[in-house]
Amino acid sequence: MLLAGLATFSLGCATGLPESEKVLTGTTAGTLAAANGMTSNGLATNGLATNGLATNGLATNGLATNGLATNGLSSASFSTWFNSNPAGYSDMVMKYVVACAYSEGQSLSYSDGVTTFTWYGRLGLAPGWASGSPATVSEQQLISACLAVHVNKFGAHVDISVRGQNALGTSIPVTTTESSTFSEREAAFFGNLFTGEGIYACNDRGTLTPSESSLRACGLSSQNSGTSIECPPIQHTGQCSTLCTFDKLKGYYTSCTLNRKSFLALTTRLKPSDIYKCGDGTCQISESCDSTKTLTGTAYNNCNADCGVCGL
Repeated sequence: MLLAGLATFSLGCATGLPESEKVLTGTTAGTLAAANGMTSNGLATNGLATNGLATNGLATNGLATNGLATNGLSSASFSTWFNSNPAGYSDMVMKYVVACAYSEGQSLSYSDGVTTFTWYGRLGLAPGWASGSPATVSEQQLISACLAVHVNKFGAHVDISVRGQNALGTSIPVTTTESSTFSEREAAFFGNLFTGEGIYACNDRGTLTPSESSLRACGLSSQNSGTSIECPPIQHTGQCSTLCTFDKLKGYYTSCTLNRKSFLALTTRLKPSDIYKCGDGTCQISESCDSTKTLTGTAYNNCNADCGVCGL
């Protein structure tokens, strides 16, 4: 499915969406879906802020055991969590949680006594949880991966293609056009935010060279391992081929194993044009000026060719 990326995690901007679809990205506003939407064909637009992963409350808001339905939202633990966060934060997190868990055409509403919030389904990864049952381990892992998929450091609008399956083993539909357009391998995401087991990303291609960059810094990175410098709390784990099981027939990673623990995974693909290189003639948002002031900087974060010398 085509999605657009999470940012600090920040949200990407899109046009033509109703006010009810707008969300916060760190300190800015953004939207959930891309121009062509987060629909059942695998296409979507990234945008959750990184703080939505770090403190999203999945372990404490009561939804894991009470279900992601009316009964779960009516619990005291959910109400306490929802109302204790900064303005807009809980709404942002729930928009992504529901978009990941519920199927397209479904929605979930909640009133805090003043405002009624309505969140819309997209991917249908957790049908049992969405129907009001406690979240299974498989559903917890897929929702966690889905939230990480949507992170975007820059708050930029980037279409991505998401490949994988829901908790029942049904693959996310991918059209032939989507498959050919989004041919650049990016990453796989896995983990469990509900249990505090962490959230992880692995590179599905070689790490970016010093001159390369991407608006999807939280997935495809020049960093090989450790807590993401650009998108904490995501942990980079190196190459997917060393950790994950790839289904050649379906074209995505089904699971990844870290420290002897196996997690269901979601795989992402990009357009080749979304990988930038210092020297391509455009100073991209992911690039910066040459702070060495030697006029020779060729790295993405010292790109003299595209961004000039800092201070000049």
